[in-house]
Amino acid sequence: MCEEKKLNEEQKQFVERLREELIIGGYSERTTKMYLHYLNDFFKETEKTVKEILREDIVKYLAAKREKSHLTNASLALIHASLKFFFDGILKNKVMDEIKIPKKEKKLPTILTPREIKILIKTAKAGRDRTIIEFLYSTGIRVSECANMKISSLELNEGVARVKGGKGKKDRIIILSKKWIHNLKKYLKRKKITSEFVFSKKNGKPITGDTIERMVKKYAEKAGIQKTVTPHVLRHSFATHLLEGGENIRKIQELLGHSNLATTQIYTFVSTEELKKVQSPLDKL
Repeated sequence: MCEEKKLNEEQKQFVERLREELIIGGYSERTTKMYLHYLNDFFKETEKTVKEILREDIVKYLAAKREKSHLTNASLALIHASLKFFFDGILKNKVMDEIKIPKKEKKLPTILTPREIKILIKTAKAGRDRTIIEFLYSTGIRVSECANMKISSLELNEGVARVKGGKGKKDRIIILSKKWIHNLKKYLKRKKITSEFVFSKKNGKPITGDTIERMVKKYAEKAGIQKTVTPHVLRHSFATHLLEGGENIRKIQELLGHSNLATTQIYTFVSTEELKKVQSPLDKL
């Protein structure tokens, strides 16, 4: 087995500079991790010094990633973004400007029906697990925001919670279901661990997003749901069901924490119930 190539000192210094720039820029931990990973990977594939790298070296790397790793356009676009941030922002080199950004596939998000949501919740173990799944669906919260939600951020009497430092470091208000508040109080009363976080490990630290991901997948499979179910699918379902219930799309945008309304408008295309209400012109003849 070939020994994995290690970065030289110059490359290590540039990776560290990228890390510092991302921290100063307020990028999320996840984005920082991915950008550093792809720059590391790119450096391992080139024999040139950093300042000798040309457009064709980057194109060759991206093409190899597409062919060998069978990456999606979204993944390829993420690699492109990480390298562009490095070459534009740190090297002040516009070598990425002429490399086209791969277009993302326009895929409709997976949505669970209300019946599937009921089955999923019923299948989940009563207590922490069920409370988490109800929280994800009833608020449309992101998995990382759910994992880091603090008890002090819940305003149970008002029926809202404050998401602090969400995506893009933005705070927002989310709604809390009356049913969920009732179940949460029962869960917190029985909870033996003292922690500032709503959902915590035995040591009081917040539960991880990965743990929530695995838990949701496990219960979806146990419930016999044929779709691939993730916390983000519950977020999609929350938005779609609100839209089908006649809720204003701008309110949904605020609840989801979308900067751009165009991001929220994807749900106007997946709202099957609304499409069913459209009468075919043939039936009007």
